[in-house]
Amino acid sequence: MKYSIDHYNTLVFDCDGVILNSNKIKTHAFYLAALPYGEGAAQAMIAYHVANGGLSRYHKFAYFLDEIVRSKASDYELQILLDTYASYVRDELLYCEIAPGLNELREHSKHSRWLIVSGGDQIELNDVFAVRGLTEFFDGGIFGSPDTKDDILSRECQSGHVRQPALFLGDSKYDYQAADRAGLDFIFLSDWTDIENWKIWCEKYKIKNLANISKISAYIPN
Repeated sequence: MKYSIDHYNTLVFDCDGVILNSNKIKTHAFYLAALPYGEGAAQAMIAYHVANGGLSRYHKFAYFLDEIVRSKASDYELQILLDTYASYVRDELLYCEIAPGLNELREHSKHSRWLIVSGGDQIELNDVFAVRGLTEFFDGGIFGSPDTKDDILSRECQSGHVRQPALFLGDSKYDYQAADRAGLDFIFLSDWTDIENWKIWCEKYKIKNLANISKISAYIPN
C-alpha cells in the first residue's frame, strides 16, 4: 500500500544529513575541539559521536569529559569545548550543500506543517536557516538542543503542534527510535548518513529507506 504525501499532516525533519550535508563538518568539529586532549582522545570522541548520531553536542562533550578523558571538568572546561566546536561549525553550515528536492517536496505537501527536530543547537540552527533562506519552509518551527529530540517530539505532540498522521525524515538510529517512541512514521535517508552498514540495519527493522529528499515523490510507501 502507498500513502500520498497528502496523507501526512506533519513532516518532521532532522537537519544534519537530511536538510544539510553537514555530518562530516560536525565530525571534524568534534575532532578539533577534542584534539587539545590528545590524538587518542580526539579519535575516541569521533567514534562516540558517530555511534550516537542525533544526540546533542552537550551530551557528547559531557560524555567525553566524564568517560573518555575521565576528568572532573569544570563548567568552564565544558564551555571551551562547546565554543570551539560552535565556532568551526557555524561558518561551515553557511556554505554546505542543501538537500536537493526541498522545493518540490514542499509543493507536494502544501497543506502539511513542517518542523525541524535536530540534535544541533537551536539558536545556531535558527540563525543558519535564516541566513540561508530556509526558515520559510518550516512553518512548524526549528527546534534543537539543549532539548533532546524525545523531549521536543513529546512536547510538540502533546501540545497538538505535531498533527497526526506525521512522518519523520532522518538519517540516524536515534531519529528512528525517537520517531517510533513518538508514534511517527519514519523514512531513513541514506546519502549523507554516518551509519556504517545501514542497509543491514534497515533490513533488520524493516525501515523504509531512500537516498535523499529528492527521491520522495508524490507517494510514500507505508
